[in-house]
Amino acid sequence: MPFRSPASLHYRTAARSENITQRGAALFGVNEEQFSNWRWQMKNQITSAEDARKVLHLSENETQAFHELESLFQAGVTPYYLALMDLENEFDPVRLQAVPRLDELKDKIGIEDPLQEVGNSPVKEVVHVYRDRVAFCVAQLCPVYCRYCFRKRRDDEVGLHFNPKIVDAGVKYIAENKEIRDVLITGGDPLIAQDGTLENLLRQLRNIPHVEIIRIGTRVPVTLPYRVTEELADMLAQFHPLWINTHFNCPEELTPEAAAAIDTLLSRGIPVGNQSVLLAGVNDSPERLKALLEGLVRIRVRPYYLYQAQTVEGTAHLRVPIEKGLDLMRSLRGNTTGFAIPQYVLDTPTGKIPLSPNHVIGRTEDDVLLLDLKKNPWREPNPINDYVTQNPLGFPNL
Repeated sequence: MPFRSPASLHYRTAARSENITQRGAALFGVNEEQFSNWRWQMKNQITSAEDARKVLHLSENETQAFHELESLFQAGVTPYYLALMDLENEFDPVRLQAVPRLDELKDKIGIEDPLQEVGNSPVKEVVHVYRDRVAFCVAQLCPVYCRYCFRKRRDDEVGLHFNPKIVDAGVKYIAENKEIRDVLITGGDPLIAQDGTLENLLRQLRNIPHVEIIRIGTRVPVTLPYRVTEELADMLAQFHPLWINTHFNCPEELTPEAAAAIDTLLSRGIPVGNQSVLLAGVNDSPERLKALLEGLVRIRVRPYYLYQAQTVEGTAHLRVPIEKGLDLMRSLRGNTTGFAIPQYVLDTPTGKIPLSPNHVIGRTEDDVLLLDLKKNPWREPNPINDYVTQNPLGFPNL
């Protein structure tokens, strides 16, 4: 069956009620059936200023950036994702994520591979940082090439998309390393492949006895929800336990179409988590971040991580100071549902470092002093014992 029409489900949970399929079909001069075909979407990706100008009112900054950045990082936006944008406002939060800007040329500290993934890949495209899990980068194509992507370096290479030699070597490595119990399939976007291609990979991984969990990292529900067909979801459900992590960054992305894609996965018992990136002008205010997280919970997606943006080249204008990120996390605690609050993390070459506001002030005799959620002192009885003596908090005795 094709992608289900949003009208076939109840969508009071979506953050926006506008039917993007109708809007997009009108913008691109096609019927809704054609617009909602995921293959048509991929064939009609917007990759140039000339293409974008047919729908968007491009600023001079954006127009020049399409041309000047072409050799640094490709542009590519599905018609669906473009239809989410404010057509007039160059600082629209969806537009900032996908449309090139000259600001990308002003990054003084950005580097090519901030997570040193190449050095952490014992075989090509298998990133092995943690003892018991790997990221398997099988895909190269994406529905949208996000301007903050930390794998821009792969843009220069060809033949990475489900390359049989790379896939076979990766599966062999995973099969030979019995400590690996968790495999993240990523890319690129692994759902930009034929169902049979993805099924073949999943079957190979599921046949490895020590692989307990398979995860798929995809932005398809956000940027190309029509890809999540009934057939795709049925196929994925053969390989439980299988988890999907997706990547909503702002409330504008929480459409009825996105909610339908999520529902199609959840109805097959596939849990869906979300990993956002903290981005300037996109989600870096308490109001916008809270709206995103609460919108995710309404469509039954669990907020998982909020990433500090990587220092990848060309992204200085999108990075948010860690201090501001910590303030945003403080603004959430006590003001929304606890499980709607993600873990704020900085990914590094050796793994993810939690970034958490510290409410501990110090110790005074048999009490620990803390700041409560209203920033008032709280004295918690916590008698000193041998463990406390040997493992002090690292704060001053007051």
